[in-house]
Amino acid sequence: MFASIIVSNARETMGMQSGGMNGGTALVNTLIEWGVDTAFSVPGESYLPILQAIQSNSNRINLITPRHEQGVTFAAEAYGKLTGRPAAGFVSRGPGSTNASIGIHTAAQDSTPLVLFIGHVPTTTKGREAFQEENYHQMFGSMAKAVLEPETPGEVAAVTARALQIATSGRPGPVVVIMSKDITDGDAGDCVIPSPGARARTAPDDDGVAAAVALIDAAERPLIVSGEMISIEDTQDALIAFAEASGAAVTAAYRRQDTFPNDHAAYAGHLEINRVAFQGRLFEEADLIIAAGARLDGITSQEFGFIQPHQKLIHIFPDDRALANMAPDLAINGHVGATLTKLTSVVAKPTAKRTAWRDGFHAEYDQFAKPGSLSIFGPVDLSAVVVEMQRQVRDDAVILCDSGTFARWVHRFYRFTNPHTQAGPMSGAMGYAAPGALGASVAKPGAQVVAFAGDGGFLMSGQELVTAVQHKLPVKFILCDNGAWGSIMVSQQRRFGDEGVFGTRLESPDFATVAKGYGVASFRVEKTADFGPAFAEALAADGPALVHVMIDERDVSPFTDEVNV
Repeated sequence: MFASIIVSNARETMGMQSGGMNGGTALVNTLIEWGVDTAFSVPGESYLPILQAIQSNSNRINLITPRHEQGVTFAAEAYGKLTGRPAAGFVSRGPGSTNASIGIHTAAQDSTPLVLFIGHVPTTTKGREAFQEENYHQMFGSMAKAVLEPETPGEVAAVTARALQIATSGRPGPVVVIMSKDITDGDAGDCVIPSPGARARTAPDDDGVAAAVALIDAAERPLIVSGEMISIEDTQDALIAFAEASGAAVTAAYRRQDTFPNDHAAYAGHLEINRVAFQGRLFEEADLIIAAGARLDGITSQEFGFIQPHQKLIHIFPDDRALANMAPDLAINGHVGATLTKLTSVVAKPTAKRTAWRDGFHAEYDQFAKPGSLSIFGPVDLSAVVVEMQRQVRDDAVILCDSGTFARWVHRFYRFTNPHTQAGPMSGAMGYAAPGALGASVAKPGAQVVAFAGDGGFLMSGQELVTAVQHKLPVKFILCDNGAWGSIMVSQQRRFGDEGVFGTRLESPDFATVAKGYGVASFRVEKTADFGPAFAEALAADGPALVHVMIDERDVSPFTDEVNV
């Protein structure tokens, strides 16, 4: 997907010279110069000078120490998703880097800026299968936006600056920087720390705007798909203005519900793994699709097959490869906010028929998102849980969801009204919620952070509760426990019957007791009426808290007519 880049030819190992700035200090000074104030790390012997430099600048860089390398990159991904700015991640070589790779893949699929620094073997031992050595150019070359490697201490500052520039330019994404042990220890001399330049903004040309306006004005039923660049560019206001000027309906790309206020008259819901009935009709009837800042991932686009012969597609996104995936009728590679602002000023006023069509689908979404319409098998109704949770939190609360079918209850019944309030992996990576909550809490200090996880995903990364305790991050967890890999179990049942359920039921610990052992306030909920008081206590707790919600395995999904994946 992305290029792997080696900055220069290998040179001899250099030792630290008296009085000089070492490579680790040059790296940290560059991060500071570029405004990076947050780092996540599982410490490693291969980059001790970097840790020392961060310690010397602890008033300027906040270091959070997750307990697993996937926690480093998941936390950094959530931070970048919510701020539009990269955090720095630090892991050691070999096992550390392979553990961290899941977060790099997530950042790539989610267009999230992130820079991961990997401590590496000394330059004199490279290529000999040294202790924990790995070829990171091969390993991350198809996953990261770039893989960079300074070959002398004097190059560290320039390479670090380049990594930050690449991570935030065009379509943002992850960049991996390989730091050999002797490069961080070596003398960087009196190197100049590069200053950041302005982020490049590509405005649409007049011909592109004219072509888009012609398609929009000719359409009877235009539909906008709102995506990740709306958040990254912090341009929700421009999207709202365009939706109102054009009279188009708006749907949110997968896990991008916070890009458009869900209570707006134009909003027609969130594009889940499968379409619900009213959205199926919405996409059947639309004659123009406008992808605004959405790369049109596989779920949002129904595996790139949702455009029908009678429809036109305008795709606005800052990446040629993403634009080529759907062969749009009009592709605009540029700044999404600037494009929408130009279109807003010139599109024709919508007809009453177009506005009525839009309003009708918003009314259907509004009804769809109300609890109480589903038959529940067990004593806990997750729709009521989600609605009660929203009643208690502030409008600017950040809601994170791990991957798992339980998340679809949140997607359906929680209404996002403010930007930068949702985080979850478009990549479908499990284990995201607990470490992601760390990143969210640091990204938005003072905001309430609520993380939903299933029992399976929580056991992949739930130890990060300890990190929240250590760093005094008051994140609140809602653990939805149905004793199964729920979505896979349902797929087995639908394909093979109950007798085909195999390998998907789980025996879990008493999560509330485990959380108490971590030093976390914890509560157990076995019926719907118990949730409100338990969550109120969790919110009031001084520090992290966990609410363990027991779910009947038959209440896996709020979409009972679909195959869950």
